[in-house]
Amino acid sequence: MTCKTPLLLAALLALAACKPAQEPTPASSQPPGQAPTPAAPAPVEDTPAERVTAEFPTLKMKAVDGSDYDLAAHRGKWVVVNFWATWCAPCRKEMPELSALHAMRSNIEVVGLAYEDIEIPEMQAFLTKHPVTYPIVVVDPFDPPADFATPRGLPLTHLIDPQGKLAHSFLGPVTAADIEKQIAAAK
Repeated sequence: MTCKTPLLLAALLALAACKPAQEPTPASSQPPGQAPTPAAPAPVEDTPAERVTAEFPTLKMKAVDGSDYDLAAHRGKWVVVNFWATWCAPCRKEMPELSALHAMRSNIEVVGLAYEDIEIPEMQAFLTKHPVTYPIVVVDPFDPPADFATPRGLPLTHLIDPQGKLAHSFLGPVTAADIEKQIAAAK
């Protein structure tokens, strides 16, 4: 009996493998020569529109130094909102110039939004080696500030006018001269 059991089991498996996977589909009920009526298309999921920077963006977040940063508190001045990351070479290259602009122009404020997955202690260590005069806020790349477009590249810099309105956006490295030129053109 022990010899027959494996043979029986093998035969059952072979027969099971010969069965069709599903029942055959019934023949069409349409007369020959007529094309079948297409089924209604599946509903298309609504995809959210691409997020753009708000005309009057808001931003309230905690800075790396522990202070609260509120964009609205800087009304009356031009504000440079710079999305950047520690791993981005062009971002690191523009930091000293943005820092000087922030320090030397009383009518211009800069805030750096570190757009990367980094812990505060790591950012503080980075800033010890690359100090800046402006506040830095770490932004979660999976949950960026709602009033700003999701960056498609870094650096990305937004220029906010003294009334809080988006005046211009720069994709790629920006210089103090670029920012000052845009401010002069807006006046």
